[in-house]
Amino acid sequence: MPLQSINPATDAVIATYEEMSAAEVAGIVDATHAAHLQWRTTSFDQRAKVLRAAAHLLRSRADEWARLMAAEMGKPLRDGVAEAQKCADCCDWFAENGAAMLERESVRTDDKHDSFVLFQPLGVVLAVMPWNFPFWQAVRAFAPALMAGNAIVLKHASNVCGCAIALERILREAGAPQHLFRTLLIGSKHVDAVIEHPLVRAVTLTGSSEAGRAVASKAGQVLKKCVLELGGSDAYIVLEDADLDVAVTVCAKARLVNGGQSCIAGKRFLVVEAIRAEFEKRFVAKMQAVRQGDPLDPATEIGPMARRDLREEMHRQVTASIERGARCLLGGSIPPGPGAFYPPTVLADVRKGMPAYDEEVFGPVAAVIAVRDEAHAIEVANDSMFGLGGGVITRDLARGERVAAALECGCAFVNEPVRSDSRLPFGGVKQSGYGRELSAFGIREFVNVKSVVVNRA
Repeated sequence: MPLQSINPATDAVIATYEEMSAAEVAGIVDATHAAHLQWRTTSFDQRAKVLRAAAHLLRSRADEWARLMAAEMGKPLRDGVAEAQKCADCCDWFAENGAAMLERESVRTDDKHDSFVLFQPLGVVLAVMPWNFPFWQAVRAFAPALMAGNAIVLKHASNVCGCAIALERILREAGAPQHLFRTLLIGSKHVDAVIEHPLVRAVTLTGSSEAGRAVASKAGQVLKKCVLELGGSDAYIVLEDADLDVAVTVCAKARLVNGGQSCIAGKRFLVVEAIRAEFEKRFVAKMQAVRQGDPLDPATEIGPMARRDLREEMHRQVTASIERGARCLLGGSIPPGPGAFYPPTVLADVRKGMPAYDEEVFGPVAAVIAVRDEAHAIEVANDSMFGLGGGVITRDLARGERVAAALECGCAFVNEPVRSDSRLPFGGVKQSGYGRELSAFGIREFVNVKSVVVNRA
């Protein structure tokens, strides 16, 4: 069945791609494994040279990549340029630091033995990636994996095939062996067969909790390691001592990052009752002021959602929440006209039992939840099946650190939105997945941690 890229701002079909056959996919995996056997013998300096060249291509042609992202999934140009630049920074960081993080470590055991630990590549890693950050999601998987000596086959989301092909081209132009990084043009139903391929050694997936369960189940059946970065319903706690101007700025930015289509976007805003009314007033004004429109217009701050079916599902969550008692302070309706646009939306009086409280809402919809005090805020923040990120807004930094430490999530930020950073481990707990990407923790996920003991007696 053909795969299609559809412009979510206009509904126009951009391109159609023929799905690869099972034989083609198996051949690509075989070729990627052969490339890995050569690549694993190269020095860290040689690997770093390729990553630095890729960084240059990402940075120098950022406008080109931004236009591709805008066309395929509706990302505004300014965000696409920033994404390409972040990808370049990631490649540069692992090129600079990867060797040190994988250097052999000596372990003192006794006087008769030399003992040390090696970090050796596993082989071909399957990366199953989503559409929301079509360059960044793939780069943050392949930069550490390639630096460690692995190879990658990428199964990208079907609506961003152009981005997937561009990434393969970038690495080839950067000097990577021809088959070291390959894109598989296949639908999700064919992922199991790739996991089962005997030369695929591990899997990394960013996506929904449902997709994570499916991949983890198959990987478990064939005893292959996987790293899962899944959904989130990040809670931002606004304490009574918060500067409200700072609070609404941080919260609006957190909710509308990537048009709200981000696992680590702020989704639930837990506001102490004493300041809730004023927060809601200012928050609505801040959300309302954001400019939505054509992603190719440089002035646009948020574009359409990536697909119409995603918009319909999110609107169902909004409608169901309102039917169960939430108040709609802003937005909440599907606009007429082409594309998958949905306005910034603010729901108040959100409570347990509503989709806006219980589920991940993947789009520009903010849920304001009243809490009594700090202790109640922590309780509500942790009352979620997700545990990816969280935020705290307060003038008291020591208090902010204490509350951040109490949140059940993989990353917590004080007085600014949650974000991923190549230097820091990234991932979640509970239904948000397991394992870590980025940093020294991420680069060591897909290596064989091997103990070597030499008897000198």
